[in-house]
Amino acid sequence: MRIRLSDHYTYKTLLRFTLPSIVMMIFTSIYGVVDGFFVSNFVGKTPFAAVNFIMPFLMILGAVGFMFGTGGSALISITMGEGNNAKAQSLFSLLIAASSVCGIIIAVLGIIFIRPIAAFLGAEGTMLSDCITYGRIILIALPAYILQYEFQSFFVTAGKPQLGLVVTIAAGVANMLLDALFTAILPFGLRGAAAATAVSQCIGGIAPLLYFCRKNTSLLQFVRPHYDGRALRKTCINGSSELMTNISMSIVSMLYNVQLIKYAGENGVAAYGVLMYVNMIFLAAFIGYSVGTAPVIGYHYGAGNHSELKSLLRKSLVIISIFSVLMLIAAETLAKPLTIIFVGYDPALLALTLRGFVIYSFSFLFAGIAIYGSSFFTALGDGLTSALISFLRTLVFQIAAVLIFPLFLGIDGIWISIVVAELMAAIVTALFLLCKRRKFHYS
Repeated sequence: MRIRLSDHYTYKTLLRFTLPSIVMMIFTSIYGVVDGFFVSNFVGKTPFAAVNFIMPFLMILGAVGFMFGTGGSALISITMGEGNNAKAQSLFSLLIAASSVCGIIIAVLGIIFIRPIAAFLGAEGTMLSDCITYGRIILIALPAYILQYEFQSFFVTAGKPQLGLVVTIAAGVANMLLDALFTAILPFGLRGAAAATAVSQCIGGIAPLLYFCRKNTSLLQFVRPHYDGRALRKTCINGSSELMTNISMSIVSMLYNVQLIKYAGENGVAAYGVLMYVNMIFLAAFIGYSVGTAPVIGYHYGAGNHSELKSLLRKSLVIISIFSVLMLIAAETLAKPLTIIFVGYDPALLALTLRGFVIYSFSFLFAGIAIYGSSFFTALGDGLTSALISFLRTLVFQIAAVLIFPLFLGIDGIWISIVVAELMAAIVTALFLLCKRRKFHYS
């Protein structure tokens, strides 16, 4: 039975509707994890550190897709809730066209400036060369990568989350198979790992574009776009929180790498890379759930269904809380086997990574509240509040913590700082939800 945006949602239907988005985001996160596994085990520790070092910069460039996807999805959902389907189609087409142009421009600039940027961040020698090699190959596929992120939101808005899941799984499987072929079987090394990811991103971005360009059974279809500067501005402002989240997380990752080189050298960067892989997968569940519920929230807010809005928020907070506890248990249980998979060949690196893993895992108790809260306000069209939550969570709290705690606790302070930052963000999110409840009628 098909679940529609206009339906009343029970816990069961809410999980059924959001499950494809959750799995979709997890599979997208697995791209980097698979690269890391094969590079670490078949290419070497220095290339592995290089991939983790340059990845935050690449994530910043790809974050434009999140901005267009989440901001545009909210705008389109509200428009459909108001009953104006023709305008929704036009907005969808405009956003796809605009993001494609942005992707091409950003990719070209990234390829040109990646060397001075990597050097400025602190890469040198072999590590610098590896950063440039990996980064330039990935940047070739950046326009498709941006579209891939964008379509993850639009498939849900179009009422086809399962189709989005199929595309993402296809891209993920292609990435895994090509990684194995290009690094473990054929001697392509770091270039092979980058090429595998680039191909998979093209599958994830171009296949949905072909689907929406032809006649289909979804709620959205690509039509001839009409320029609407006001809609573009609103999309960018509304999606700025997701853009801010990704940019801030990447900037903070760069800062963590600088601190880790200072306190633990190249091993510290490699250890942090392993933690980031697990973090990406676990937080992808929160992000996927938030992406999956956003069109539903936007639709019911646009339609004035305040009781359903209240029900959605209450159920979502319960689900997020359960997810958080389960993630902490899973992380603590799997810490050693996961660490061995990535860096079991180096005893010193293994011990450092495992110690960080045990401390870092407690951040999963608090991260989901802020991620969902930011997405919730984006879906309501309150981009400012959403951006503020993201700005505080991913930039202010984390930078302050990572600069202060290591002064007293050494490298353990770096892992603890993440936990403290997520706790502060959860508290701020709870305060915003309380303060805004009457304005948006979910009290």
